[in-house]
Amino acid sequence: MQNRKVGLALGGGAARGLAHIGVLEVLEKEAIPIDIIAGTSAGAVVGALYAQGKDASQMKKLALDLSWKRLAPLVDPSLPKTGLIKGKKIKDLLTLLIGGDIQFSDLKIPFACVATDIETGEKVVIDRGSVPEALRASISIPAIFTVVKWEGRYLVDGGLVDPVPVSVVKQMGADFVIAVNVIPEVAERARRVDKERAKGSKEPNIIQVIMQSIYIGAYVLVRTSVEEADVVIEPQVAHIGAGDFLCGQDCIRQGELAAQASIPEIKRKLEA
Repeated sequence: MQNRKVGLALGGGAARGLAHIGVLEVLEKEAIPIDIIAGTSAGAVVGALYAQGKDASQMKKLALDLSWKRLAPLVDPSLPKTGLIKGKKIKDLLTLLIGGDIQFSDLKIPFACVATDIETGEKVVIDRGSVPEALRASISIPAIFTVVKWEGRYLVDGGLVDPVPVSVVKQMGADFVIAVNVIPEVAERARRVDKERAKGSKEPNIIQVIMQSIYIGAYVLVRTSVEEADVVIEPQVAHIGAGDFLCGQDCIRQGELAAQASIPEIKRKLEA
């Protein structure tokens, strides 16, 4: 096990990305080493915090402290130019959480995150410069957040091109990759929606329509993204909406359960 470089690829999924914290908590308890991390969108935020030195228990506390009272002030409306929300306040929060305008070279574990060039459709792997700025790009859901200008490119959410960045972790030098996918398959979401319709659910708002449009396309990409992973962990989060940030306890628990179920496979393959 000691000779293997273990990489962790954390996927996007908005609020469902809180499940990554539960996965990390189990990997810590089971002493599974993490040598390299890459993340997309929500997975980029969790991955960066972990790479900077925050353990799962610290991140869990941050996640469980979320409330609408704390989230509402983060919405800074923009004149509809490239997005509805400027995102400056969210970048400020990311800077605060990670401990300042940390550079990639300052991180304790090698880390990279994925964004999308909105003009060319290319995947952009960010592994240098300001970490909060990179995270702000990786989480920029098109039309909701304004685009981020980075090295002459205009960037949006990385989930459009690489929802679970397994290939990035491998390119960074990992020879054993654990992938975590929190985007539920369409059939699972359909079962949840059927139940909601039976109760008389409301018409989705514009933000829900935009986010769901992205995740419908992203799930097709997920299957390709995780093909090269040695182990794929998929928390059961179909019952949690992409915007349900107040469901942190349940999300984290689903991450723990999925990771616990995968531990025998991870240990067996690492020791092989």
